[in-house]
Amino acid sequence: MKRPEDNHNPPEHVESTGPWPFISRHLLVRSGGERIILHSRHHRKGLHAATLDARLLRGLWMPGQLNWWIGSVFALGALLFMVGSILVLAPELASAWSLDTDAVNMIFFAGSIPFTTAAYLQLFQVANAGEFSAQLNSTPGRRLIFGWRPHQIGWLSCALQFAGTLLFNINTFDAMLPGLTWLQQDLEIWVPNFTGSVLFLASGHLAFTETCHAHWAWKPGSLSWWVTFINYLGCVAFMISAVFAFVPPWAPHFDVVTISVLFTLIGAVCFLVGSLLMLPETAMGTNSDNNATGGSEC
Repeated sequence: MKRPEDNHNPPEHVESTGPWPFISRHLLVRSGGERIILHSRHHRKGLHAATLDARLLRGLWMPGQLNWWIGSVFALGALLFMVGSILVLAPELASAWSLDTDAVNMIFFAGSIPFTTAAYLQLFQVANAGEFSAQLNSTPGRRLIFGWRPHQIGWLSCALQFAGTLLFNINTFDAMLPGLTWLQQDLEIWVPNFTGSVLFLASGHLAFTETCHAHWAWKPGSLSWWVTFINYLGCVAFMISAVFAFVPPWAPHFDVVTISVLFTLIGAVCFLVGSLLMLPETAMGTNSDNNATGGSEC
């Protein structure tokens, strides 16, 4: 929202920074010395500067905010992946619930659907956020289904994540097919799993560096930093899980299945925590509550 004094005291653009080759932060200064910092993540999500001292309960129910839905749907997918992983690691629990392998595999597939849904909502969100520029008032254009902004770090992160979730849809669906040979398992399950995990890892790295405005920074006072950092750890865990999910033509000398599922569980826990943190992140500042500036540095 534009403030009346903006017309009389327009800020001067001082610098733009970010992890090369992207721009994720603009610094503007008014004539009186007031610093205005615009953040790429906050811009694409319609957020004010997010810090850890906001009221957490407010974020539990904000269905009018797209970012709240993204976090909630991601959390549902992560929860289903957690349940599926626990049932594989504790087969006696699955037996107690009368769940066979097919049922457990269906839980993983069901979890991949919310992942894809939330990833698309996030891609739709960034595609319609308008260009990230050193202007206090950037007006979004016409509605876009996907958009094409590979020069923007936020859009590229969301696009890679969405592509990764589509591959997880294929991977988890194929896991329900009966009677697959080791080669079929590798081609139809492991390849999309591994490729999707690579895309997730790249997406997580871009999202993390977007909040750092560099390839690494320690910003524990920023909730957005915690969201992307924890999600990044989840991407790393999924990548490790995918490596151990490869099915060789011979019997391995150690239990690779348990290792793979264990890291799937770790990744799902990270994604659940990161997704739930998006709820208070949404509550900590929407454009309806704050002016259009990026707020203080974080």
